[in-house]
Amino acid sequence: KEDLEYVTRNVCPIQSRTTTKKTPTQDWFLFFGYWTISSLNISNWQFPNTFLTQGLSVSQSMGIIVIGRLLISLFSTLIAWCGLTWHIGFTIQNRFSWGLRASYIPLLQRILLNFLWNAIQCWNGGRLAAVCLTAIWPSFAEMPEFLPDSMAAITTGYQFVGFIVFWTVSTPFLFIRPEKFKWPFRITSVYCGIGMLCMMTWALATAKGVGPLMTQGQNVPGGWRNSSWLMMAGINQMVGGIAAGITNSSDFGRYAKGPKHYVGGTVLSAWIVGVLVSFIGLVTTSASQKIYGEVYWNPPDLLMVMMDNGHGSSKARAGVFFLAFGFALTACFENICGNAVAGGIDLAGLFPHYIDIRRGAIITFAAAWICQPWQLINRAATFVSVLSSFSVFLSPIIGIMATDFLLLRRGKIRLSHLYRTHDTSYWFFHGINWRAIVAWPCGWAPTIGGLVLTAGGNTGGPQALYQLYYMAFLVGFFISASIFFALNKLFPVPGMGEYDEVDYYGTFTSRELAKWGVVPYDQMPIVDGDGGSESQVQETFDKKD
Repeated sequence: KEDLEYVTRNVCPIQSRTTTKKTPTQDWFLFFGYWTISSLNISNWQFPNTFLTQGLSVSQSMGIIVIGRLLISLFSTLIAWCGLTWHIGFTIQNRFSWGLRASYIPLLQRILLNFLWNAIQCWNGGRLAAVCLTAIWPSFAEMPEFLPDSMAAITTGYQFVGFIVFWTVSTPFLFIRPEKFKWPFRITSVYCGIGMLCMMTWALATAKGVGPLMTQGQNVPGGWRNSSWLMMAGINQMVGGIAAGITNSSDFGRYAKGPKHYVGGTVLSAWIVGVLVSFIGLVTTSASQKIYGEVYWNPPDLLMVMMDNGHGSSKARAGVFFLAFGFALTACFENICGNAVAGGIDLAGLFPHYIDIRRGAIITFAAAWICQPWQLINRAATFVSVLSSFSVFLSPIIGIMATDFLLLRRGKIRLSHLYRTHDTSYWFFHGINWRAIVAWPCGWAPTIGGLVLTAGGNTGGPQALYQLYYMAFLVGFFISASIFFALNKLFPVPGMGEYDEVDYYGTFTSRELAKWGVVPYDQMPIVDGDGGSESQVQETFDKKD
């Protein structure tokens, strides 16, 4: 009975073969849509601004984006490979690397990030909802203040109502199962993509050219922070900014029909679409500068200026509404999938017998009110900066995950051992793999000093600390990966490269069964006194809904 503490339907591998409770597998377009939603957002639109304001040229800024998006595609595929092969998500994936109990260390970090980023994304989406409401009712932006003085000092009633509307409208989408997001992804990605292209076309036609930003040359200040280090910092910022999304690649990758569907959809969208969105944002902002005389990188600000300069005409308001609605749709589904549903999966892994994925998603989404994003964004700038740099702690986890599965275990794991505490190679010492406990801090220790200095606005610290921080993602990844690999070679773990000979969870397709030489559970020969633990797990799995 002790074994059943770690197994329910919510955390078991998805069922690909069985006819009852079968989970539909997905083709490349689900993953194309997933990463397109992650690319068609305000942050990606604004990325060139980050690098141009540091003095880099347009070509250098776009070079950072091309390399950064390529690395995002690569790391995402590496982490998703376990889910593509064994149909498990992030929550369970860490059990064979950290141990069943120590796996709560990366899990709790992800839960914290999901709570906070969900709140911040809801607030950003609320700004877009406020633009939509203003386009319908122009007087909405001039509503009298109704907030208490403590809140009125940091936000406006106009923005707060937008947040309420966005949060309320997004809530029903929490009841869609992750594998059912194909059509929302299709509609949203096509709609928002066309909207961005229309916005760029309008700006170019109105400005009759691309504007001054596109011809900006390099203007990097002197000192050791030359263009090379700034480009390295930019690449690190791009990859690190989506590190939380990289860690949960298996959460959606496990639904794929096969690896080629995930890889194809990810490369096309995470890399190519991601680069195109940043380029469209750059061109649109540059042309808009030529039109209005000022630079507006933030789409909600630019849309409000477009509406004001249209003198409130119905045409201007209609155009702004449909553009803002496209951005808001993208923000909605990016937040639902990347934060709320991901948080639901993680909470289901933390409390498997009390919380399922849907309940966890609702809890994560409701926590936006507890986190008070209006406080985080307007008063806790340093905290948000640290939150954006949390990849310092996540990249070592990614390094451990990739090294253990791909190099040490050669892509082979025993699924049944992930859900029990005795007679298993994944229990280690009381559920803790000390090798991961040692390797993880070794990855972030060299870069934490640079994070503290940068977040505090200190520019006079040791040069080496800043340089290590500028490479934090890659440094953390490779240091933890190398140390974890060495410790496993010096102190080998039993059961490396082994996998179940029986498909206890009905997770493999007929092709996968043939590839691995695995016997379906219902065809397993009955032997007296054998298979007790696996039978208990299977019976519990069958009864749970």
